[in-house]
Amino acid sequence: MIGGIGGGAIADWCGRKCGLLLNNAIAILGATLMSSSQLFRSIECLILGRFFIGLNCGINTALVPMYLSEIAPMTLRGALGTVSQLGVVIGLVLSQILGLPVILGTKEGWPFLLGVAFIPAVLQLLLLPMCPESPRYLLISKGRVTEARFALQRLRCSTEVEDDIEEMRTEDRAQQQDANQLQTPLIIAIVMQLSQQLSGINAILYYSTSMFVDAGISEETAKIFTIGVGAIMLIMTLVSIPLMDRAGRRTLHLYGLGGMFIMSIFLTISLLVRFIYHGMAYVSVVSALGFVVFFAVGPGSIPWMITAELFSQGPRPAAVSIATLVNWSTGFVVGLGYPTMLRVFENYSFLPFTAFLAIFWTFTYHKVPETKNRTFEEISALFRRDEHTPQYVENTTQIPPHKSFQSFDSAFDEKTLESCMHHHHHHCHYGGPGFPPPPQLPLPPVSQSKHTRKKIAVAELEGETLTPNHVVEDQL
Repeated sequence: MIGGIGGGAIADWCGRKCGLLLNNAIAILGATLMSSSQLFRSIECLILGRFFIGLNCGINTALVPMYLSEIAPMTLRGALGTVSQLGVVIGLVLSQILGLPVILGTKEGWPFLLGVAFIPAVLQLLLLPMCPESPRYLLISKGRVTEARFALQRLRCSTEVEDDIEEMRTEDRAQQQDANQLQTPLIIAIVMQLSQQLSGINAILYYSTSMFVDAGISEETAKIFTIGVGAIMLIMTLVSIPLMDRAGRRTLHLYGLGGMFIMSIFLTISLLVRFIYHGMAYVSVVSALGFVVFFAVGPGSIPWMITAELFSQGPRPAAVSIATLVNWSTGFVVGLGYPTMLRVFENYSFLPFTAFLAIFWTFTYHKVPETKNRTFEEISALFRRDEHTPQYVENTTQIPPHKSFQSFDSAFDEKTLESCMHHHHHHCHYGGPGFPPPPQLPLPPVSQSKHTRKKIAVAELEGETLTPNHVVEDQL
């Protein structure tokens, strides 16, 4: 939790790449303290090492999704964003396998098991310097255009990066005008993190072995099924990578939450009737595996990814820090609180998670926008449109980003082309040199009792994108 809330400040202070490099030093320190605690016979070394490893995990969960979303091209942002969750799942499966009693899960082997964290930290410390810094951080946050262009050329393997540079400048101009449009995306980011942790996934990951034993399965078989939970999550995370930029974040999140809702009901039923039907013990295993499958498809990676996508460059680090704090603190509460829930609710212990899943599915369906194949500026424009358009325009078609200009007349059909040409002709071709003065047209009668005012929204044309600018005009 401490590392998560501090991750945004680190990202702003020294950049995404430098922050990750410093974070590896923290991981090496933590792994060294933990693995040497038995040698020095010091419980303090073990506790301090765990503190530094926790700090490292919090900073990683804030910086890695942010860095990946900023360096990825728009069409691959979903796939690369899922790679962060893939790394987490690989670490989970490896820890489950290495922790078996036949490998390192012994009295003599546990210091080496804790010291394994040293290996990925050293690898990243050696390999990350070869990667460029985030071009968005260089250009928008620091104004270093030359370095940003060079970083983009390395990332795109091409010298034609002017379109990306211009898109970043457009985002920079837009964020200077949108300082007050952060409440809605921040609420969405927080609820998305809650949908991950309050779904019940930590109850499965932390207590699946005891859950399977309570269902009537032997302890040794339950441990194998627990490793199967991690393996299934790894496979489905790999499957979700190509789907992320095809089906979209919102769609996959809805499918994931819906599937977890159904599987949690089956899991509760199997726990209730396990004494009546012996085969229901394996139904509980299948339900838990299905629960993990749907989690890996949606809520596993999407909350981290979409949090970084909902915000422009300026507020992104702070927003990611808040979302990371919410995620880790909620996971902490669920991890500590589930044994109490198990004692209080017994076989109905998963029903509170079922209720939360229904709430989060409804929220996602009504409030979460689709961010697939949209630039950061276009995503921000969605919230500007949602907050302003209903105040100024009634029964007006909204213009989605990247649509052809043929839809312009359907969106703003109150002012025809002929009237625009007459307006231009009247003001520009009368009264100038060599032109007669404009004719005196009779004014329509104006009611003395009241005046009517009409507010319209004006669109702004930027490059090939038509975006609502919400400039208000008053007409008498």
